[in-house]
Amino acid sequence: MATQAKVSFKPLGNRVVIQPSEEDEQVSAGGIYIPDTAKEKPQDGTVVAVGPGRLTDDGNRVPMELAVGDAVVYSKYAGTEYKEGEIEYLVLREDDILFKK
Repeated sequence: MATQAKVSFKPLGNRVVIQPSEEDEQVSAGGIYIPDTAKEKPQDGTVVAVGPGRLTDDGNRVPMELAVGDAVVYSKYAGTEYKEGEIEYLVLREDDILFKK
């Protein structure tokens, strides 16, 4: 797994920044190399930043259930990709995270 990076930005509301796990080079059972365009994206990663939590209608803040360093699994097509330098992150809502490992 990749080393945990420190991000220079802070997510807002109930958003979470994930550093997806690095995927291994994929080869089919017959030994054929699978190109990047045909590979499955990883659905797990490490939380590197969390927002303060969402606000309720009456103005109270609901704290996040996640913390920096948590290993999580998230929905397949969730979030927005963001690249800072050479590192790619995924910014998504807390609701898109399925479970902690």
